[in-house]
Amino acid sequence: MIYVVLMLMGYFAMGQNPVAIPDTLSGTNFNLHLQTGTTSFYPNTTTHTYGVNGDILGPTLFLNKGDNVTLNVQNNLPEVTTIHWHGLHVSPENDGGPHTTIDTGHTWSPHFTVLDHAATYWYHPHLHEHTAEHVTKGIAGFIIVRDVDEAQLTLPRTYGVDDFPLVVQSRAFDANHEFIVETALDTLVLVNATKDPYLDVPAQVVRLRLLNGSTERVYNLGLQGNLTFHQIATDGGLLDAPVSLTRLRLSPGERAEILVDLSTQQSNTINLMSFGSELPNGIYGASNPSAMPMGSITNYSSNPLNGSNFNVLQLNVIAPTSNAVTSIPTALVTNTPYASSSSQITRSLTFSPAQMGPTGMVNGPFEINNASFDMNVINYNIPLNNTEIWSLTNQTGIAHPFHIHDVQFFILDINGATPPANMQGRKDVVLVPAQQTVRFITKFEDFADSTVAYMYHCHMLSHEDDGMMGQFLVLGPATNTDNLLLDDEVLIYPNPTTTQLNITLKNEANAIENIQVTDVLGRVVYTENGLNTNVAIINTQGLSSGMYHVFLKTKDGIYTGKVVKQ
Repeated sequence: MIYVVLMLMGYFAMGQNPVAIPDTLSGTNFNLHLQTGTTSFYPNTTTHTYGVNGDILGPTLFLNKGDNVTLNVQNNLPEVTTIHWHGLHVSPENDGGPHTTIDTGHTWSPHFTVLDHAATYWYHPHLHEHTAEHVTKGIAGFIIVRDVDEAQLTLPRTYGVDDFPLVVQSRAFDANHEFIVETALDTLVLVNATKDPYLDVPAQVVRLRLLNGSTERVYNLGLQGNLTFHQIATDGGLLDAPVSLTRLRLSPGERAEILVDLSTQQSNTINLMSFGSELPNGIYGASNPSAMPMGSITNYSSNPLNGSNFNVLQLNVIAPTSNAVTSIPTALVTNTPYASSSSQITRSLTFSPAQMGPTGMVNGPFEINNASFDMNVINYNIPLNNTEIWSLTNQTGIAHPFHIHDVQFFILDINGATPPANMQGRKDVVLVPAQQTVRFITKFEDFADSTVAYMYHCHMLSHEDDGMMGQFLVLGPATNTDNLLLDDEVLIYPNPTTTQLNITLKNEANAIENIQVTDVLGRVVYTENGLNTNVAIINTQGLSSGMYHVFLKTKDGIYTGKVVKQ
């Protein structure tokens, strides 16, 4: 406990170190080297870290909407990892999920067209059961997308001068000043991997691009003295208009862009703070992480940050620059959310502890729809161009930030209430409060793949690693109705079918383990598990006429195909 208090005392001595502004890369071809390094957070000692093109964190990537880009990711780490482009709308093979691993000494080179709106995105590892470890050690970086609509607005956009990327991360250290991956003693808050940070900002309108890159902690951000700021962007794009705020709650994985008018503050010092005392119980960072009169997290009450107000970043206001932005725009862009009536299906996802009881309600491990993540199980099969409502019900004692890959969404309601104005833009992470339900609407466009899945998961990285994750395929329309021969290994016939569907594996040494059939809306209409056979027959007499997707898990892989029932 003495060690924790000493760390906190050092932490509150703000403004000792200039915040590091990440280097930048731009163009259409990017070279990223994942590497080991060391970083000094405390005098006379170093911490072993991971970084991208450096000892810790990585360069900011500038992408232009419409460009065709290639990102060459070379893994020089002593272990396998992945890199996920968080928030970007790319095909599943380019997404960098847990299936797309990069072996030590190898290079992964995804290539895609940038389809995203101007906003702040980020990249980080996504290796199953090791995401928290690799992010904690330091692999993370910003992605800034620019487009024509954003360029037409009078906004600060001179990187490192009036436009600042700021990743906020809480970290824990052992007695040797090495990172601890899973503990509630995350007593040190870093900004851009800088301890006790300060930032010189000009006396004009400045833009702060805020990213919560922490493993679990939620921040309730605001300016000292309750000064007003304006949020202009959510995870995936600009809002319709700036929203005036004095507090901004940011959960792990979320991003927000804010404008702060410092025109009258020259020579003043203002602290960006987290007002943890105002967080309701049931959120990691509040005085009690449980929303219910039960359960506790080991060492949580020993962490003086929890339930407290603390400084995040000291802002030193200096002289304005030439051509300074001095006003907040009244309008930004026009967002057109999907109409609820356009949804083809509502998918219900329930968060629950794997084991009931006070400890499980806040510590986990947690499950989605009573299942832990299985790399070999596809949880949803989603038709291309489906518009869907996802209903997320949290039956645990702690709030969970839910993230979905591939798409941005619009929040419909939070426990039946319309979301606040600053949450009505494009999102890919939403904090689902304990014992509440959040609904959002989205559309699965552009990319379909019958073998490579997208992820959805809690973005508290320890929860994700413990299995609070699922995966889905986006499936395109059938191209023919001939007998299906999949990868020269699986024969599915007859197609079209009337009364039964026959499945034969050509390799007699192989065996079918699981079968699942879904309709065009992704609803499961037939499932059979625990098989160990070379041939199988599905009775299709009870199925309605239409298109269906067949999924086979065999000993040597997963096969999918489309069939028609007449």
